[in-house]
Amino acid sequence: MSSRSAVRDFLRYIGKERGLSANTVEAYRRDLDDFSEFLLDYLGEEEPDWGGVDRLAIRSFLGWLEDRDLKRTTVVRKLSAVRSFYRFLHRTDRVDGNPAARVRTPRLPRELPGYLTGSQAEELFDRVEELAEEDGGLVALRNRALLELIYSSGLRLTEAQQLDRQDLDLSAGQVRVLGKGDKERVVPVGEKAADSLRAYLDVRDREGPEVSGPEVSGDAAPIPDASPEREDREGRTTGVPRVPLFVSVRGGRLSRRQMQRAVSDLLEKASEGVGLSTHSLRHSFATHLLDRGADLMAVKELLGHASLSTTRIYTHTSIEQLQRVYDQAHPRAD
Repeated sequence: MSSRSAVRDFLRYIGKERGLSANTVEAYRRDLDDFSEFLLDYLGEEEPDWGGVDRLAIRSFLGWLEDRDLKRTTVVRKLSAVRSFYRFLHRTDRVDGNPAARVRTPRLPRELPGYLTGSQAEELFDRVEELAEEDGGLVALRNRALLELIYSSGLRLTEAQQLDRQDLDLSAGQVRVLGKGDKERVVPVGEKAADSLRAYLDVRDREGPEVSGPEVSGDAAPIPDASPEREDREGRTTGVPRVPLFVSVRGGRLSRRQMQRAVSDLLEKASEGVGLSTHSLRHSFATHLLDRGADLMAVKELLGHASLSTTRIYTHTSIEQLQRVYDQAHPRAD
């Protein structure tokens, strides 16, 4: 069995059959490249023999990773990739067992995600609005709309990057989102975000670059049903051309890297060194909903989480905030 062909088959399986995103598949590829590099030295062979790997070899791999001063979360992720790979090899009768199954996962410190307080969020978006009005150009309006939408609807960066005009229904205050595993969900769009999107789309339709496909006005784009008539996310034509929501000055869909740079630059200008990341907006979205009494299951659906345990970390964020308020306000807290 060729070691490379086994990896190729595995990556094809998780991409095509499990429906994982291209970014996730690429992360698995990098993790298995690291594992292969380690095995070449550890086993002293020119090509890794997947069947010759035992639990001790995988534990040594974890030590090798930690010697490279990688974060514990990165080490855990790479172990998870190796486990998944061996489950695939075992299921396809290429190895006799999964040597990674009984390797203990390194303990992770519980880190609460960074987020904004409610007042910080108000200050941030007031400043973002000022910057957009001072500039008045298409790019500034686009970046404000992007920031508002991510926070308003709790989107991942990749989800925002994949949005089409047809996904947005501003009259209903909704956007259809394609999440992890190609799972669709419809989430609300707040009025502030909707206003920012209208301003961006109005200028784009009047003065912006040409884009492929028919232009649709911001309020007259009802969310289509997920039917065969709609073009799919892989770009296969099924009848309705895709029109990207967020475009570059040349009219093409913003790449993930371009979008990340645009959001990061705006956050840096507007937040005065608070140290925000793009994902901080999503964390803030969830935290603010829970702080104001939203149901945990509802927040899970809005975020597109597969497991409730993933959403529960935001309850810890809320509890930490409540603890600070208690310590500051209660006369006998000390």
